[in-house]
Amino acid sequence: MTSSTSDFEDPRVLLERILESARRLGVEMDEEEALQWLTALAAAQHEDEVVVDEEAGVFGHRIVMLDFSPEDLAYARRIGRLVALPNVPGQVETALALSGSSAQSRIQSYPGDLDFFQRVNIQAPTREVACQILAQLMREKALTTRRGPTYQLIEVKFGSYPLDVIRDGRKHKKGAPISWTPAEVDAGYIEAELPNGMPVRLTWDEVAQDPGWCKMDWVVADPVRGRLANASNMLDVTWEAPDGSIHPLDGYLDPYFQEVYLEAESIPVFSKLMQHLAPDALEEYVRQLEGEVHKYLTKDINYGKAAKRMYNIFRFTGRYEEAAFLRELFDEPATVLYQVWTLIRTLDDCCRAESHIPMTTVLAQADKLILDVVHVLEGEREAEIVRQLLRLRDALTRQESGQALSEEAEAARAAVIQVVNEYFYERLIAMPSIRTYIERHQQTPKQVPRT
Repeated sequence: MTSSTSDFEDPRVLLERILESARRLGVEMDEEEALQWLTALAAAQHEDEVVVDEEAGVFGHRIVMLDFSPEDLAYARRIGRLVALPNVPGQVETALALSGSSAQSRIQSYPGDLDFFQRVNIQAPTREVACQILAQLMREKALTTRRGPTYQLIEVKFGSYPLDVIRDGRKHKKGAPISWTPAEVDAGYIEAELPNGMPVRLTWDEVAQDPGWCKMDWVVADPVRGRLANASNMLDVTWEAPDGSIHPLDGYLDPYFQEVYLEAESIPVFSKLMQHLAPDALEEYVRQLEGEVHKYLTKDINYGKAAKRMYNIFRFTGRYEEAAFLRELFDEPATVLYQVWTLIRTLDDCCRAESHIPMTTVLAQADKLILDVVHVLEGEREAEIVRQLLRLRDALTRQESGQALSEEAEAARAAVIQVVNEYFYERLIAMPSIRTYIERHQQTPKQVPRT
């Protein structure tokens, strides 16, 4: 497997071209740090893909490790203990990692959510037994972490709909992932309707044999950054049969191109699983990212999320000039705006029926975000962002936990999202090659273009 689809240029020649682009676009760059990153990328073409930071006790793909800082590692491990499924000697072995922007702490001045990824390998006599063990582990984790002084479980994704149903007025097709509220996990079932209006009850144990996409979400107090944060754990679960063969329970073994593993002790299980990774895993990873970029550029418009995925695509496919530009963009003070989406997601969670997160806590987070924006930004567009944030905060003062957002708050939220999207869009299209990349996606709604 290769880390790039193109030969690597001389780092200093490439750096000079990147600096010219950055100066033209008004993006400040740390030349020494950028040169170190490009030089390390060049070295990564000829060295082992997986590297271990022995001092920090973490490991991951060499390119991913270039963007990881161990500064908040102790806190990440503490939250990791909250969200991770446990090891069970002789039966369950796991490897927990930070993923996505959480694994890019060196370049994320204002990171997003706390995203975890856990490989869970279950040794069992049959697939059926492995699924039962997973169901028990996830339910126990959900019930024991449902609520605490600094955290609250929000949602669990487990199982696939065995037939088409209507739930809470929404249609869900057969095979779609099932989302469970904490109360439903506690009860062990969900209520829905068949398309003909007949009631149907789906139990936790019944859907366990088709676990599908497994993910758990919490809201946690983040004392390191002084705010609330969404913490999630996405599970990649495999069954190890008695003959030693490995079988992903969802039919697909996830690659490791955006993960930093938090414990060196998990190298044996990681290595065992990666022996079964498909030869075209990198190409498939890029293809999936392309699909996500396409979605955020054409359907669920979110230029910040699109930019983060573009960065991963570019750095793994040899488009280092664009990758270096995006790397610096996310290290700029202006990317405090990315926190707007984190705040808005937290608002959604606080307005769920059984949420006990005090609205005063959310207001305090909104206050901090507004102060950060005022501190680092200036100009007419930035003033508009602050105005919309103040409007949203004002609407929240009349909001209560556990109640749906008022029309006023919804309108203010939509306005904030629109302004922030425009801000990121303007930054992205300032580089011609990235603008061409975006336009190619937006002009082909039914076909994801090749990188």
